[in-house]
Amino acid sequence: MNRTEKLWKPLSGVVRQALRTTCRFELSNYNYTSTSWNRFLNSSSFSRPYERCRSGANLTFWSETFCSESADRVHNVTCWNCNAVPETSPFLFCESCRSVQPVDQSVNYFQIFGLGKKYEIEDGSLEGKYKDWQKKLHPDLVHSKSEREKEYAAEQSACVIEAYRTLRNPLSRAIYIMRLEGVDVNEEETVSEPELLTEIMEIREAVEDATDSQALNQIKSTMQEKLMHWSNSFANAFQNHKFDDALICIRRMTYYSRVNEEIAKKL
Repeated sequence: MNRTEKLWKPLSGVVRQALRTTCRFELSNYNYTSTSWNRFLNSSSFSRPYERCRSGANLTFWSETFCSESADRVHNVTCWNCNAVPETSPFLFCESCRSVQPVDQSVNYFQIFGLGKKYEIEDGSLEGKYKDWQKKLHPDLVHSKSEREKEYAAEQSACVIEAYRTLRNPLSRAIYIMRLEGVDVNEEETVSEPELLTEIMEIREAVEDATDSQALNQIKSTMQEKLMHWSNSFANAFQNHKFDDALICIRRMTYYSRVNEEIAKKL
């Protein structure tokens, strides 16, 4: 039995154990000083699942400024180019004069795709609408228009791209929808669950010691199952407004996603 197999057997036990409710403890009472583990937790690959942005290339992850009232506000705005009143919301593009509109920061990512503010999204509900928007908003389509509209197109296209990337990923979607509810998600929070800490240490060691793609894919498959489990748990917690439980689910999903990033580097 090679070292990877030895590591994987205790890992399997830890994986099963991690699916139960775990207890909390103060990090100050637990001293774990592994330099490699700290590097793993603070790795640059553990980037936030969204990018903060304001305009152009720097989009905004608008969690706190979004509201559900933009559908009511649509009748209070008109096209900047032809003054036409929009018939639908969100108003990203004027069907009358076919001009790209400026970004409305009250419009949230779900509204961009014609979805309600709901965590669970059906497969295929994003792809088609995303392509439709890019056919209207892509900057290449306004190359002969005014500088003003070129700027609007760059901003709108970038916002749609960011919305698509955020909503298609279960973890970033969970963080986003929690922030829409006004719940703070501290992505820099240090792990405070002893069983999770032990589990991630075991998993990381198994990843480091894996010598072939088969072993790595085995770990990856387990991570995908665990991500699905905690994604479903988040959906239930969020639906029932159990936000503390939802935050625990996000924490789990975050670490398993990071493991997959490490595996991807080795494959």
